[in-house]
Amino acid sequence: MRKWGPLIVLAIAQFVMVLDQAVMNVSISQLVEDFDTTVPTIQGVITLYSLVMAMLMITGGKIGDRIGRKKAFGIGMVIYAAGSTLTAVSWSVPTLALGWSILEGIGAALVLPALAALIAGNFEDHDRVVAYAVIGGVAGAGIAVGPILGGWVTTELTWRLVFAGEVVLVLIILALMGLLVDAVRPGPAPEIDWVGSVLSASGLGLVVLGVLQAGTWGWIQPKASPIEPFGFALTPFVVTAGAVVLWGFVAWQHHRVAIGRDPLVRLELLKIPSLRSGLQAFLSQNLILMGVFFAVPLYLQLVQGLDALETGIKMLPVSVAMFLTSMAGSALASRYAPRGIVRAGLAVLLISDLVLLSTIDPQLDESTFAIAMALLGVGMGLIVSQLGNVAQSSVGAAQRGEVGGLQYTAQQLGSSLGVAFIGAIVLSSLTSTLVDKIESDERVSDAVEQQVTVEVADGVPFLSTDQVATALADAGIDDAEADALLESYSESQLQALKAGLLVVALIVLASFAFTKGLPSERPTGTDEDDPGSGDLVDRSGAAA
Repeated sequence: MRKWGPLIVLAIAQFVMVLDQAVMNVSISQLVEDFDTTVPTIQGVITLYSLVMAMLMITGGKIGDRIGRKKAFGIGMVIYAAGSTLTAVSWSVPTLALGWSILEGIGAALVLPALAALIAGNFEDHDRVVAYAVIGGVAGAGIAVGPILGGWVTTELTWRLVFAGEVVLVLIILALMGLLVDAVRPGPAPEIDWVGSVLSASGLGLVVLGVLQAGTWGWIQPKASPIEPFGFALTPFVVTAGAVVLWGFVAWQHHRVAIGRDPLVRLELLKIPSLRSGLQAFLSQNLILMGVFFAVPLYLQLVQGLDALETGIKMLPVSVAMFLTSMAGSALASRYAPRGIVRAGLAVLLISDLVLLSTIDPQLDESTFAIAMALLGVGMGLIVSQLGNVAQSSVGAAQRGEVGGLQYTAQQLGSSLGVAFIGAIVLSSLTSTLVDKIESDERVSDAVEQQVTVEVADGVPFLSTDQVATALADAGIDDAEADALLESYSESQLQALKAGLLVVALIVLASFAFTKGLPSERPTGTDEDDPGSGDLVDRSGAAA
């Protein structure tokens, strides 16, 4: 218990951090009913949670450096528990947003960077590799188990119980914190760069907001854009504004260093090949995972007609395989270099995606689909078993809080991009394919073709065939043409999902380039107290 007790505490914390976002996503319809609101409003609450975390993660890491990682972890858990409590008893959308989006988001921004540093502070050598692998596997398990747990609890009881349960788990974590050894930071405590914090939070917040809202506002051509500068959607302007603010943040960090004051992030860290590649891999890993997790539920729920619980069960092989493989990956790390293991994981992800592509048919091939999901878990497990240790071991103890903030910021950006980018691909493909099919279908009259083309000009929502059939009946379209349109829509759905998964495959291929700087030799230990050394010796530099 003394050896692995800290890992139990940190693993429970990691599970709590990823669980409720998955639960919230499958509880949208019940939340709409409970609060007498709309789907876009609840989606806005979910978006705000991602924004708060992305905005504050880097600052959260620096606060841990300032006050101590264990203390930051404990304070973050208390704030998170307060948010979960308010969420569980929330009586309106504003209280839901305050509890879940803001308080839990702030708590997570303190907990996660500290968690990454605490693993490095509590474990050494191969034990550290095992610990990071377990944390990665638990994170994947939480993402996959969340829809099952959320679907069952929401259907049979109430979504509020999940958040009440989180409070209980946080109390257990706080009771066991005595098992944790603080991750000591050598040297004086750094000052916090509040100007840099505001700039980084604002810049990241604008970029993530623009990406997350792109599906609603439109990427270039406006859909439901609140304003339309020069006739375009608001999205590119918000993302560009974020990029400009981040440029100002970079300039400010250089200025702080030049005048001899502590920056929020030491940008020279990004010159370390293994860290830079690790952060890129974190981003692409979450982009791939969330891209698949966007497309697959659409297929299972709106094409196959499964409910949230059934969907979660179908995706369970991801969770099981990811956890088991992450454990195996930690054992492999004693024999093989991180670069080779991550590349093997990407190769398995590519195979998984191609197998998944073959299952996108009107009738679900359950065995092949289960194999694809298991392969997805294997690929992700191999990758997550390495990245945490690569990132944290590429620097010394003094920089681990900063790196933890960068690590989880990269993951948040990857998740946001995965949902927004793959979502945009799927929906734009659905629209273009449907229009092409209708235009070439002789069963559809010119008048109906024109009517439908006008209706879908701003994009086609991804609906079930029953919903489409009802809409066609309400529009007064006769049965023969309605059947033709419904057939075209069903075929377009499948084609759109395949387009999204094909883009995921291309992203996997592109991700191989990010592995170039990963260590090509097995981990070796270095002096833990040396603030300038890393624990992974990358003698190959950036060589492939």
